Amino acid sequence: MSKFGGRFGKAIFSLAMCALLSPAGCGFKDKPVPPQHVVPKAVLDLQTELDERGATLSWSYPRETVTGDAVEEIESFALYRAEIPAAEYCKTCPIPYSAAIEVPGGAMAPNSGKTAIYEVGDLRPGNLYFFKVRSQSGWWLESQDSNEVSFFWQTPPLAPEGLTATGGDGKNTLQWKPVNQLRDASPTTAPIQYQVYRSVDDGPFAKVGEPIAAASYVDAAVENGRAYAYQVQAVNVYSQGAVSSALSAASATANPLDRTAPPPPAGVEALRTEVGVKIYWDHVEAADLAGYRVYRRVEGGSPVLAGEVLLPYNIFVDAKAPNGSLVYSVASIDAQNPANESARSVEIRVEQ
Repeated sequence: MSKFGGRFGKAIFSLAMCALLSPAGCGFKDKPVPPQHVVPKAVLDLQTELDERGATLSWSYPRETVTGDAVEEIESFALYRAEIPAAEYCKTCPIPYSAAIEVPGGAMAPNSGKTAIYEVGDLRPGNLYFFKVRSQSGWWLESQDSNEVSFFWQTPPLAPEGLTATGGDGKNTLQWKPVNQLRDASPTTAPIQYQVYRSVDDGPFAKVGEPIAAASYVDAAVENGRAYAYQVQAVNVYSQGAVSSALSAASATANPLDRTAPPPPAGVEALRTEVGVKIYWDHVEAADLAGYRVYRRVEGGSPVLAGEVLLPYNIFVDAKAPNGSLVYSVASIDAQNPANESARSVEIRVEQ
């Protein structure tokens, strides 16, 4: 669409053509459209996402005019940019925006949103950058300023290397090599922090908490038996803002597992019967309890596994018990594979 785009622009264009072609009038019967009925509302959600290459600006297309009418098309956006050396920045001074950059717009489907994206790559280290945007629906039909976004740009640090992840019981432990250089191989002069990213069960990576100073991290917000992958990003922290590296090249994976055994049984008793030695005990209270293992030993010997019982039982008959004095103990097991086994209970003696 030309600069005469939009309902108001078309009306002006049609009136002008009529005047040129027929001074006596051309029968143009449309009522003039007041400008405020086609001027879009200001953009309110301009935002920026920084990475090691530069910045990505994004904002939503306005869906209404200032009078509440639906906007069907945005001809273009006027993007304003300012670059100020950080050492010369004055908080109370006007922002010296340059001439507008024209960003193409487009039509919008009814009852659906649309987002504009603009990549900023020509950033110079040591500078503060400011941006704002206006929507244009036709000639002279420009919205008010959007919200303003700003950031500080410096040469990013190198991405962390040597990332490892070790699974534990209810936790994963991460370690990586400290970063001490920028991407241009110059040494870092500002504090380095690290942002951890995590994926769960092959899902998307997302930030975990806030940046940390140490080159290690213990993730205790995990569930045993699930699969986790990690990446780490270096963050150079300046007084004017922070600049981040790329994510670590390779992700590190860890699978936390339950390695905690249930408590050992108490109240173990045993007696000889006609069918063998009967051993029974008190049930153990544990959420993941699966059953019990019964051990037998002869005087002077080591315990051997006599048998295993699963819930709901807490009794075992040792039908193969030899004659003579015997000693029994019982251990609890959980539902892991392989099972975590508790220490054995206090031993109980059974005589001939």
